[in-house]
Formats: sequence, structure tokens, C-alpha cells
Amino acid sequence: MVPTCEPRIRDNGRSGAKNPLKSGFVAILGRPNVGKSTLLNALTGEKVAIVTAKPQTTRNRIAGVVEVPARKGLHPAAQIVFVDTPGVHKPGSQLGRRMLQEVHEALESRNLVLVLMDATRRIQLETPASEGSTPRGKSAGAHSEDELLFSLIRKLDCPVFLVLTKIDLVRKDHLLPLIESLTRHYNFAQIIPVSALKRDGLDVLVRKIVDVLPNGERYYPKDQYTDQPLRFMVAELIRESILIETGEEVPYAAAVVIEEFEEPEAQPRPGRKPLTRIAAAIYCERDGQKAILIGKGGSKLKEIGTGARRKIESLLGTRVYLELHIIVEPGWRESSAFVQSLDWRNQLEKLAVNQEHEESAGEEDAPKRKG
Repeated sequence: MVPTCEPRIRDNGRSGAKNPLKSGFVAILGRPNVGKSTLLNALTGEKVAIVTAKPQTTRNRIAGVVEVPARKGLHPAAQIVFVDTPGVHKPGSQLGRRMLQEVHEALESRNLVLVLMDATRRIQLETPASEGSTPRGKSAGAHSEDELLFSLIRKLDCPVFLVLTKIDLVRKDHLLPLIESLTRHYNFAQIIPVSALKRDGLDVLVRKIVDVLPNGERYYPKDQYTDQPLRFMVAELIRESILIETGEEVPYAAAVVIEEFEEPEAQPRPGRKPLTRIAAAIYCERDGQKAILIGKGGSKLKEIGTGARRKIESLLGTRVYLELHIIVEPGWRESSAFVQSLDWRNQLEKLAVNQEHEESAGEEDAPKRKG
């Protein structure tokens, strides 16, 4: 069965808006688990990126589009394209290297970069110490990943904002020393404390972003809030359920690929929501991981499927029939070809090629059927 879910079409903004408009791309950068995806979801008002307490949840760069209305005397209307990126960390596998490549690609086309720092974690690390020494409690790993992050932004020729996240969880008198410590590493254009969950500081952040964006045109239609196709969003919701329902190494060895996506009939029976049929493969690396994903009597897979189905139904606004099966692909995280195949952009290209082949085959068979 050929999936019928189409990618959302990009509008290159050639419609020629009469009123002044600012627009641009804003890359969201930071180490794992600093709240990048939470911030993106809060800014768009939609669940654009999956969020869990586990680090390295995000594997691909994800765009979230925010329409900012004009405010008289403050700024014109704007379209901000936020680009969420995987957490910056030293890669230990082909998958990790691909995730870091996603970060580099996001930084290639941007007008502004937001560097997110978890205020709660930073305060724990930035304990008083003599000048020039490593703060007490700061691990060598944390220090090296900090250096990796700062090395990325030192190469940039655009404004960089420092965004301190989770400020609702820290005392205000701890923020100023933290800011002073972080500004020794880089001369940030702006420093903005926020709490995405409580929406504190988000209006200030958006206003400061609009101030530095260039005049331009829309990159996406007004009603579009992400560049992701539904197929990828569905796969991510399934992976989110895996992250939530399993522990240890399983979440990081799991990948999800949508194999079938059958959109519902145009006119369902009266009184019933339409039904979307979805089949997905969950890849893992070892038989032991497969056993964990299945659980006793299939209980774990059922929990994963139930949790994912509810989220997918909320996303699609339809009933969902979700079929999951597990495939063991030994060492897939070290396979460059397999990791590349997980990118939704590559998956869309493959779908387009398959559809062309099927259409061509149908045209060739038509004269035979007619005869």
C-alpha cells in the first residue's frame, strides 16, 4: 500500500506582502536536556518536537514557525522560523556524528542563534572558585562539551543570544553571578532568562528576536507551524512513547520508520470520526532489546502503542489504527546508510521515487488491460 501523506508545502514568500515584514531563521543551540524542544513548543503553541526527561531526545533539526503580529510603535509583523537542533555533545557513534552534522547544517543558514543554558544545572556547576580554576563539581565531560558548544558559536558572524532556561526553579539572586560567569566565555548580544513552562520571558525573547531580524518575506504560509511532514511527526510520537516506557539503553538503540500511512476516507460514516491506518517498524540493535520492547506477553509493546496512538489521534484529529512490529538491525547506529535513511527528507525522496515507479508501471499495464 502506498502511503498518501503529503509533505507540507513550503511557500517561498513570493506573494508580495504590502505591509512591512521581518523574517528569518533562528537556530536553537545547546547541550542535551537544556529545554530546547520545550521552548520551541512553547513559542509555536504546538507540539512541534517531542519532549522527554532523557537526554538526546531530538535527533533531527526541526523547524517551528511563529507568526508575530505587528505592535504599533514597537515592531512590524514578523515570521520567525525557529530551528531546533540535537543537543551538542561529543559523538560516540555514526548516529551521534549525524546529529552533530544536523547542528552544523542548522548554523549554515541562520540570522540569529539562541544558546540555551539550563540555569538549574549551571548553578550547580558554577560554584565559587579561584579565578582561572575549574569550578568545583564541574566534571571534565561537562567542561569539554561546554568548549565544543562555545567553539561552534565563536565561528559565527551573526548575533548570539544567551537564553537561561528553567528560571522558575532557581533563586533570582543566583542568576547574576551565573550570567557574569557565562559572559566570560562569549560576548552575547542579549541575555534573556525564561521559563518555557510558565511562559516567563517569552514575550521579551520574541521582541528582541524581531528587533534583529532583517526585512523580508514569508518562508511558509501563515497557518503552517512546522516544516515536518505528518509521517515524521507520527514516527516521533511513537519514539517518544518508547523513550517514556523503556529505560537503560533501549531508547537510544530504537528508531521508528513509518511503513504505511493510509489516510482516511473523505466521507466517513455519520457520527464517526474518520480512521487513519498506520503501520510502523521499531528498529533496535539486539534481541535482548527486542524482548524488552515487547515485554511479557506483549505488554510493553501494547503500552507503547496505546500511548502513541492517543497522541497521534490528537495530532491528526481522527481515529487511528496503529500497527507496530519490531525489527532487529544489529549495530544500526554505526551504519551511515541506515542513519541517513532515518532522515525524513530522505524518506520523502524515496517515497516520491516509489510513487513514480508505481505510476509508470500502471501506465505500462493500462494498454494490456485494455486489450
